[in-house]
Amino acid sequence: MDTITTQPFSDQRPGTSGLRKKVKAFQTPHYLENFVQAIFDTQTDLRGGVLALGGDGRFYNREAIQIILRMAAANGVKRVVLGQGGLLSTPAASCVIRKYKTDGGIILSASHNPGGPEDDFGIKFNTPNGGPAPESVTEAIFERTKSITEYSIIEGQPVDLDQPGEQTLGETSIRVIDSVKDYADLMMQLFDFERIHQLFNSGVFSMRFDAMHAVTGPYAKYILEGLLGALPETVINGEPKVDFGGGHPDPNLAHAQELVSLTSGPNAVDFGAASDGDGDRNMILGRNFFVTPSDSLAVMAANAHLIKGYATGINGVARSMPTSQAVDRVADQLGLACYETPTGWKFFGNLLDAGKIALCGEESFGTGSNHIREKDGLWAVLFWLNLLAVKQQSVAMIVQAHWHTFGRNYYTRYDYEAIDKHAAEGLMAHLRSELDNLPGQTLDSYRVAYADDFAYTDPVDGSRSEQQGIRIGFEDGSRIAFRLSGTGTEGATLRLYLEAYEPDPTKQMQSTESVMGRLVHIALTLAEIEQRTGRTKPTVIT
Repeated sequence: MDTITTQPFSDQRPGTSGLRKKVKAFQTPHYLENFVQAIFDTQTDLRGGVLALGGDGRFYNREAIQIILRMAAANGVKRVVLGQGGLLSTPAASCVIRKYKTDGGIILSASHNPGGPEDDFGIKFNTPNGGPAPESVTEAIFERTKSITEYSIIEGQPVDLDQPGEQTLGETSIRVIDSVKDYADLMMQLFDFERIHQLFNSGVFSMRFDAMHAVTGPYAKYILEGLLGALPETVINGEPKVDFGGGHPDPNLAHAQELVSLTSGPNAVDFGAASDGDGDRNMILGRNFFVTPSDSLAVMAANAHLIKGYATGINGVARSMPTSQAVDRVADQLGLACYETPTGWKFFGNLLDAGKIALCGEESFGTGSNHIREKDGLWAVLFWLNLLAVKQQSVAMIVQAHWHTFGRNYYTRYDYEAIDKHAAEGLMAHLRSELDNLPGQTLDSYRVAYADDFAYTDPVDGSRSEQQGIRIGFEDGSRIAFRLSGTGTEGATLRLYLEAYEPDPTKQMQSTESVMGRLVHIALTLAEIEQRTGRTKPTVIT
């Protein structure tokens, strides 16, 4: 074992989904090693314990895994469960941690961020429940990075990442497992595969799944085309590539345009779906019909009793603060507990572990349930396929019937990416200074009911999270929210969220743009976005 002298880096505080930087930052001597050693120093159960390890296959994934394996051996990890080829989707990693009862897992991913030598890389630690580390753990890791002076690593031949079976590195056993099978087995327990198989073989149903040259390609091919009998061309862009084929692996209308085109026009397929870089996000499309993630969660909650794994009913739901209130309306009518949490999947973990909720989701194309402790893109796709098979209706018919029953929450998000960090922080400070003055005001015919800086007290452990985003709510149920995202690697990302509630079925088929026009104007004016950031339009609208 070698003990390497090092010095701290000042920028290793994890964000909402781990530590994300440009590849070149992680290639800086000692940078990755410092952060990994901080994990081993603070997560002491790993010494003599079991570690799950894998990533989304982006550039530098394989090299980083070799370094982590050598460090795991030097730090006394007894056994590593490693995804074949160094691959594990984030939901599959959560599944593996829970199935093999490991003492945690290291997941290498920057999720939906672009990959390649000039782009992004990431690393995060998941706790033994399979979920992202809570703030208490990430803060402990960060504090350790600020004082680290050395790390431990052994020399040795590179581990064969591609051959399933047992290997040893020093005193550490390394088990390379099939990256897909454990996850697929779990999906078979939750969904009626026979019924979905019948849907695919009905001769009247067509589908495309866009893997975006990311990690879900092998999972989708095995499950959709293999187990469920979908046609061989169902999965497109199914080969994982280190740069995601030059694309942006974010499943939204802007970055999955090939899939959007396949679900548009007179010859469109009936169902389209996509997942992101590490497999935890999803986009759902019908023929000429986009399902917002907020609506998707609400539809799932309303129909969970029709799905095999949830047939006995669900006891509660949760959504992130920026997510629309559509699921709240379902919970209210069905008598379910409903929680509003900060952005970040780790906030759902305590609720799931305590049995307070069964379904959860966020507007940024993430949905999940109590089957694991991460959001799960392919799980959401299978849920929709099972629902389509049961209802024998189109995506549009299912969603429109849902609106008729519960009302429609029109929803959109504006992203302003890579803006000046000081300008973004100044904008948020300006909004906070106005909060006390807003309640009771009428803004372009919208009367403000409340205005606050969202804070969350965890109902399970009592932990407090403050300054989680600005909320401005109106008396008619409409809302505006602002927050700075923690997932970018350049400057700051300002997100603006807008929602308008329409209970009248005769007014539920308007375009989102026409409904949102006045709310957009109010938001841009209140936040002084153009004056403070210099941006005349958002980078992406979803």
